[in-house]
Amino acid sequence: MEGENIQNGSNSGTQNSSQNMNQGQGTEQNKHNNNSMQNDQVKNFVSKTDNSTVMAMLSYIGPLVLFPYLMNKDNNDFVKFHAKQGIVLFGIEVILWVVSSMMYLWIFLPIVQLAGLVLSIVGIVNVVQKEKNELPIIGGLAKNLKI
Repeated sequence: MEGENIQNGSNSGTQNSSQNMNQGQGTEQNKHNNNSMQNDQVKNFVSKTDNSTVMAMLSYIGPLVLFPYLMNKDNNDFVKFHAKQGIVLFGIEVILWVVSSMMYLWIFLPIVQLAGLVLSIVGIVNVVQKEKNELPIIGGLAKNLKI
């Protein structure tokens, strides 16, 4: 009897360790499946986005506005619209930054940066939705910009 208990105990120990190994493999496989799903989602997004969308997004990321402006070889109206707004937005941010630093108005600098960030996010959302909506204040000034 004692020998049987020992054998059963050793068998159950072996079964438990093999179950633990199988569970470990299952978690690794789940991680692999999650990573492959995320990779598939990224690939789907990239395949659905065309060059004009990426270029228009760059228009709202500070000095990167120069890339869409200079690289818009096919004269895409969508890219041009957002590049104009990005140039005006970046120009206003730089001017306000210089003025606030020269006049020791440092208290207004975070407000200017926050406003620029909010307008950039609104612009990027418009690009992702494939819309040509004017940004507040910036849109009116961008209309008059000739490029």
